[in-house]
Amino acid sequence: MEVHVTLTGRGDLAAQVYRQLLEAVLDGRLRSGERLPPTRELARRLEISRNTVAVAYDRLVADGFLVGRAGAGTFVAAEPVRGRAAPRGVVLPRALWRSMPPAATPMSPARYDFRAGVPDPRLFPMETWRRLVARELRVSAITPGYGDPAGHEGLREAISRHIGVSRSVRAGAEDVLITNGAQQALDLVGRVLIEPGACVAVEEPGYPPARLLFRSLGARVVGVPVDDEGIDVSAIPNGVRLVYVTPSHQFPLGTPMSLARRTALLAWAERRRAVVVEDDYDSEFRFGDRPLEPLQSLDRAGRVVYVGSFSKTLLPALRLGFLVAPASLAAALRAAKQLTDWHGSLPTQAALARFIDEGLLARHIRKATREYAARHALISAALERDERLRPVPSVAGLHLCARLSPGVSVRPAPGLAVERLDAYCAEPPALSGLVLGYGAIRQPDIPTGLRLLRTSLQDQAPLRDQG
Repeated sequence: MEVHVTLTGRGDLAAQVYRQLLEAVLDGRLRSGERLPPTRELARRLEISRNTVAVAYDRLVADGFLVGRAGAGTFVAAEPVRGRAAPRGVVLPRALWRSMPPAATPMSPARYDFRAGVPDPRLFPMETWRRLVARELRVSAITPGYGDPAGHEGLREAISRHIGVSRSVRAGAEDVLITNGAQQALDLVGRVLIEPGACVAVEEPGYPPARLLFRSLGARVVGVPVDDEGIDVSAIPNGVRLVYVTPSHQFPLGTPMSLARRTALLAWAERRRAVVVEDDYDSEFRFGDRPLEPLQSLDRAGRVVYVGSFSKTLLPALRLGFLVAPASLAAALRAAKQLTDWHGSLPTQAALARFIDEGLLARHIRKATREYAARHALISAALERDERLRPVPSVAGLHLCARLSPGVSVRPAPGLAVERLDAYCAEPPALSGLVLGYGAIRQPDIPTGLRLLRTSLQDQAPLRDQG
């Protein structure tokens, strides 16, 4: 164990060693059972006598913080020592950050997990992925120095081909920038485009992390109502310079934006000289209906920034996303990426490039879509049989939404994880409903999970069928 000790002056050096080692034990930097360096080695590093270090060790042993083991060395005592909290300090963040909700902590696994936006890791081809990553971690495959802030060139080329074929997105490799998930893509766009005090429009209800991110960048964020055709373009306030939408599968309601609304939104952006950020977050999983053209492929004025992610198609843990921006923004976005974190993991990006080029991504999406379609159908059919839940039509993605009938509430149930629709509403009146994900729950568990959900609904309305 490398132990850091700083000595000052020529005073009682043994006391200084004792105090600093004691503090390391008390605050948990030195943990129970860890071995300290031999007295001779620590004395040599500190350029003091071995006897001075031995005096400090002996005192810590006598106080019960260290134990000596003949022939093995000196160790931190096995009896756990309660760590001392770091000083709270007097430095405070800006008022904006003091008003932000605390960062979400990972939820404990639930037996019946209907959380939205969580893909099934059991569907991910882990062995294939491990082989591809191992290939890129060889010394001969590692490029010395830092890489391009825009990301691995092979991955940018692979993504441009993939989204060109699967989503009709018009982009070359030079238009693609690799990010650590969609959230960083939104952050980069905001850094480059949003002036402090600028007005940004988001869907209502909508994706809370996007709203909070734009607010953190100094924007004045306004919600625009969503109906069964998508965002109400006529309700976008004057002065909005950027609008964030999820047109392929509105989050959280699940409805696609109609072609008429897409056309109207693009016309609005051109008239107002505004920017549209199109988040196409889980459009790969479609169970019916022909997909509508992305806003990016309909855009002829260079007003759309297209954002995508592999967090839903593969795994959130990979932290891989991308954006496609008009050429006029490319240099600024690349500079912002370099200033933020320079670039992501290049071996992981290279592995994903091979995963796409070898057809493995397309194969995985086909397999996952079949499984998610079966779960979607199972939940949809069950919701149709309960008068208290009115499902919102949806033919894509990893979740569906159901509105609650008036007077119906949901009480917590052990083992059940489900999200409320009003959690995605930032402005009154909040919508009453549930957002039901089906990526984290196995198909055999869905019927039992839905029965548990039905028992958690509180009202007197009759059920047509308990299913």
